[in-house]
Amino acid sequence: MPRKNSTDTKIYVLDTNILLHEPHAFLSFKEHDVVIPMTVLEELDYIKDSKKDVARDARVSIRAMEDLLHDATPEDMLAGVSMEGLGAGQTAPSGSLSIFADLNMVEAQQVFTSNENDNRIINVALHLQKTFAPQKVVLVTKDLNMRLKAKGAGLAHVEDYRTDQLITDIKYLSRGFHTFEGNFWDSVKSVDSRSEGRDTIHTIPKSMLPEAYINEFLLDETKQFAGLVEEITDDHLEVLDLGYERLMGRHAWGITPKNIGQAMALHALLDPHIDMVILTGPAGSGKTLLALAAALEMVVERNMYDKIIVTRSTPEIAESIGFLPGTEEEKMLPWLAAITDSLEVLHKHDENTKGSMNYIMEKANIQYKSVNFMRGRSIQNAIVILDESQNLTASQLKTIITRCGEGTKLIVGGNLAQIDSNYLSAVTSGLTYLVEKFKDFSGSATINLDGVVRSRLASFAEENL
Repeated sequence: MPRKNSTDTKIYVLDTNILLHEPHAFLSFKEHDVVIPMTVLEELDYIKDSKKDVARDARVSIRAMEDLLHDATPEDMLAGVSMEGLGAGQTAPSGSLSIFADLNMVEAQQVFTSNENDNRIINVALHLQKTFAPQKVVLVTKDLNMRLKAKGAGLAHVEDYRTDQLITDIKYLSRGFHTFEGNFWDSVKSVDSRSEGRDTIHTIPKSMLPEAYINEFLLDETKQFAGLVEEITDDHLEVLDLGYERLMGRHAWGITPKNIGQAMALHALLDPHIDMVILTGPAGSGKTLLALAAALEMVVERNMYDKIIVTRSTPEIAESIGFLPGTEEEKMLPWLAAITDSLEVLHKHDENTKGSMNYIMEKANIQYKSVNFMRGRSIQNAIVILDESQNLTASQLKTIITRCGEGTKLIVGGNLAQIDSNYLSAVTSGLTYLVEKFKDFSGSATINLDGVVRSRLASFAEENL
């Protein structure tokens, strides 16, 4: 390893799950040195040929490391190959990347003698910590149990991969709206109002809300005012006056909002100028029902789009649908039962609910698709509803978003309290990344739906269990 015993730089030992989460993660450590244990390469080799969705990420990571190391001698790979010139800007790496042959470690150097992969990687970090003291050696892994084991075995520094974390705590996640104390107009020092057609635009000082972003809803506690930030300059905010009662009076496909959160969501969903609507909130807050009602309204009643494509992340990141009988759409039906449940609710008062559902599915051209088969497509003039998105990584969400062509609206829904993925938390979920990355984009809106409206039973369970 270069720069031995340097206290200015650190040595980072990466676990396999870091390279699966972010294939180019080894380039994110600036001036510090990165060590990849041979066990990690073995695990990547095993995963790259599997049928799992992460196999692609494993292959991308292997290729990226091969591009750097292909001219290196075996001695260079063990000593470290400089990563200078591989990145751009302030985050460009200047440290080295090396491979540690942990398979050849003598038993005297091992704290864990069992041959499990996690234990072998921890042994590497402990050996480097002992060899390169006082230089800091940090094990980076998303496996919480592995972090606990490493600490318990005597490793001083263990971290999660935080380079792609845009917030430190989920409570700081953008909610999509801001509520002023008391009456909104009491806090306004100066205002310039104008009419544009049927709309009223207020220009207020930016000092009222310095952290405002485009398409953020503004409310007050008196329930007298509701507005939407349409433009931001250095000194002023341009706010579209929506009117609290008018906002609550919005409806789609027979559905009316039960609270102001649903009203804001419905406004964003029905706005043709917003290309992506992100709905977050607890189970039972109405995310799927509102998305489907708005989609049907825009496809069937208003003829604004040609079809509705419904997709979601399935357990095990979409590997298991092949074992179910039938076509792709039939295989996806068990995972997309939430959509058919919502369709049933929307047509429960019809004389023949099943007949209505079949008619609407055909009329609105509703298609159920697997996330697996979205890559490479170009979806034009459609509404795409992506449900249960909290289980997707940022790169998986990027795959879906970049499929959306001209005239397509994307509705992303998810509950950050119900993450099933082994390596994602509320802070590292792709949904959280999406909310923060797109909050300043004029073509997107985020709404955090408060309150469970499914039933009083669901509401009590959400609050007390």
